[in-house]
Amino acid sequence: MESSPYKCWTLIHYNYIIRFVTMVLRSHATPFLLVSSTCTGGYGNYLFAMSERIAKQSTDTLDFKKLSLGWMIGFLFAVSFLGLFSVVPLRKIMIIDFKLTYPSGTATAHLINSFQTPQGAKLAKKQVRELGKFFTISFLWGFFQWFYTAGENCGFANFPSLGLKAYDSKFYFDFSTSYVGVGMICPHIINISLLVGGILSWGLMWPLIEDRKGDWYPADLSSDSFSGLQGYKVFIAIALILGDGLYNFLKVLCQTIVGLSHQLRYKDASSGLPVADHSSLVSSQFSYDDKRRTQLFLKDQIPTLFAIGGYVAIAAIAMAILPHIFHQLKWYHILVIYIFAPTLAFCNAYGCGLTDWSLGSTYGKLSIFIIGAWAGASHGGVLAGLAACGVMMNIVSTASDLMQDFKTGYLTLASPRSMFVSQIIGTAMGCVISPCVFWLFYKAFDDLGQPGSQYPTPYAVVYRNMALLGVKGFSGLPKNCLLLCYVFFGGAIMINLTRDLVGKKWARFIPIPMAMAIPFYLGSYFAIDMCVGSLILFVWGKINKAKADALGPAVASGLICGDGIWTLPASIFALAGVKPPICMKFLSRGNNAKVDKFLGS
Repeated sequence: MESSPYKCWTLIHYNYIIRFVTMVLRSHATPFLLVSSTCTGGYGNYLFAMSERIAKQSTDTLDFKKLSLGWMIGFLFAVSFLGLFSVVPLRKIMIIDFKLTYPSGTATAHLINSFQTPQGAKLAKKQVRELGKFFTISFLWGFFQWFYTAGENCGFANFPSLGLKAYDSKFYFDFSTSYVGVGMICPHIINISLLVGGILSWGLMWPLIEDRKGDWYPADLSSDSFSGLQGYKVFIAIALILGDGLYNFLKVLCQTIVGLSHQLRYKDASSGLPVADHSSLVSSQFSYDDKRRTQLFLKDQIPTLFAIGGYVAIAAIAMAILPHIFHQLKWYHILVIYIFAPTLAFCNAYGCGLTDWSLGSTYGKLSIFIIGAWAGASHGGVLAGLAACGVMMNIVSTASDLMQDFKTGYLTLASPRSMFVSQIIGTAMGCVISPCVFWLFYKAFDDLGQPGSQYPTPYAVVYRNMALLGVKGFSGLPKNCLLLCYVFFGGAIMINLTRDLVGKKWARFIPIPMAMAIPFYLGSYFAIDMCVGSLILFVWGKINKAKADALGPAVASGLICGDGIWTLPASIFALAGVKPPICMKFLSRGNNAKVDKFLGS
């Protein structure tokens, strides 16, 4: 779920809502880029990986940074704007000269344009009604569940719907409307991949490895020790993620090189990219609509000197500020990152235009290993690598997001200068609002980031252990763990290669390694919820495909947002010391008899 097509689902559904409201208002105004900082802010990965809570779950419990709202806001302000300035001079080349498609941006533009018709206005009203209805249902369901969560492992979220044995192996339906909604938004293959990964790991591998306790690893280790079973769970998942990321990085890089060489070889504006429909480009090139779009897109120019000057100025400020926030990250580390960042931002934006894949997280992981190894374990390489990851992710991800929105603006006749200003305002808002929301959760939920909790943040553990690998190597891994990592790393590459070789017709039946990796550490409960959402949408599509296509995203967004908004009053209750009145637990018949006997005595 790190990168497209399994993007950060928070970004997907909130972008949907913001753009949806824009459509309903019948305006071509550009939505602020407020929600991008939710993903690139690192609250579920690199930033939270620096915290003491996550450090205690790894082999290095000393190298951490105490989380503070002040430095998080300062860090985001220092790194979030560079990506906007890095690709502004290239917007004409990307959108008009190269005619990159940017599928998500194009789809959003067509959707916005379709809502400017009478038929679209009627559909918009129906979608608003459905979104509001399922938002209310989801919010009230979350409120109802809260009454039964007075203790640990209480409530509907811990209902052993598939049996107690399956529950112990993380196979159960936890009644989360958020995950059901996410399952309705994600493609079917993503949900199936998650379930396959859960079955492979928790249903097969972990029980087999646990049977070798005392041989492969000491039998007296705690369940969360990375020298035991926990090490297999985390590092095999990392191997899958890195294998998938490396393959797709090389794939997009090759496509980028081929596309660029094609453009440089044939500078004629009528030439299309190898992945585009050449005939359609030629036929529409001289249309009135294209001429009008190009004229408006080039009318409000953003001076190149302004963009370059802005990048240099912000980079200089960041080089002065970041070493004070992270003493382990030196100014020369940041300088090297900022020298190479525009090139990587261009590659990411160009590749995203070809394939709709943003590889920001992959560039971030690359920074973890390079900067972490450069700094060294004795000089805080773990924190240096994680901080460098945040810097790189913010730059390259923001660049590709901005270019997607420029494509949307080009097709909807929006002013590029107004869009750029909106992006700056939205980014500034996100630098303040998103850390504040995270801080509310961090203070309200003491088990945030803990395995088995409501918010386990598995990627934070994964990113921290990547940083540890970068600075300490593989010496601390349990027996045969490295061999299994090699096998799954190679397996991820082979699965992706097979998906590309067999074509789209058969690739939709082959699981995606990145999605398979997530349940390796977390379990399958959320995958079951998402498969339920996928099943609902599938059956709905069989009954009435047109209605499912039109209203499905609105229903899914209502389910997600209702449950998400409920967490705000739940957080306030927790901060105020208001506790639920009832604890609903589920016991086996034997344990229940013991409880009855104890109460009877």
